[in-house]
Amino acid sequence: MPKISICIPTFNRVKLLPCAIDSVLQQTYQDLELIICDDGSRDGTPKLISRYTDSRIRYIRHSQNIGKSNNMRSGFEAATGKYFIKFDDDDRLTSDFLARTASILDQHPSIDFVSTDHWIIDTDNIRDEVKTQKNSRRWGRANLSAGVVDNLLEVVFVQQSFQIGATLFRRQTLEELGFMQPNWQNCEDNDLFVRLALAGKKGYYLPELLMEYRVHAEQQGINRAIPYLQDKLRYLSSYKFESDKLEKVRLQRLAETQLLLGLRLIEKGEVQKGRELVFAGKSFSVAKAWTGLGLSLLPGGVRGKAFEVLRQMRG
Repeated sequence: MPKISICIPTFNRVKLLPCAIDSVLQQTYQDLELIICDDGSRDGTPKLISRYTDSRIRYIRHSQNIGKSNNMRSGFEAATGKYFIKFDDDDRLTSDFLARTASILDQHPSIDFVSTDHWIIDTDNIRDEVKTQKNSRRWGRANLSAGVVDNLLEVVFVQQSFQIGATLFRRQTLEELGFMQPNWQNCEDNDLFVRLALAGKKGYYLPELLMEYRVHAEQQGINRAIPYLQDKLRYLSSYKFESDKLEKVRLQRLAETQLLLGLRLIEKGEVQKGRELVFAGKSFSVAKAWTGLGLSLLPGGVRGKAFEVLRQMRG
């Protein structure tokens, strides 16, 4: 039985997937299994995987798309290692990731997971030091000390410091708590970290750049914005914190998400539902809310152009 299970969920990323796979096979720590779970790719992914002869690679192919979190869950359910990590098919692990994180779990049996910092890379695999430093500051990792995280719920919910793909977990902890929620496309990683913190699990921060997170055009666009905001709304509605400080943050983000989703739905033509959400989220920004409600009264052909003009003015 391998010590570490690595899961790479994939969907139509045949050009980027080899980089992710190779980053696993080139680890300095080699007691591992690699599980690639394919969510019904139609781009030649099966042919790509057939070229790999390493017996530690296991390929799970779904004949049709079952959804992001469901695909991840299939990879987790197939895992047999003591430790587990899932990272995306467009990202990479540095060669020492497993060695550095596994040694901490080996030395500290009470620790449930180890999170690291990560590089920002582009489509050509070039590391961007400026964006990497900015990213670490933005998400609070620059101010985090090495070691056990005392205020874990604040770190994972308010600061949102940790990246699932840069985290090695005890698989038993995830089995006890439950891995990803079924039928989610977005925010499943935020949800997992919050559930870990609420359950009293212990996280360790290792302030080293041991993973590479790729930024590229496929991550953007209005067609991705609506499902993302819908899942974010579901995520933020799943909890009610005992801490007044955290609950205030949750309610503020909930209102912001309602407002932004409402505006997007109005822009796409789902006017009634959009108006309801804009009204519900008006406490975040009264000005934005009234602007959105005003634009919702415009004819469909004019409405989209008005939103685009407004977006350009704010940009």
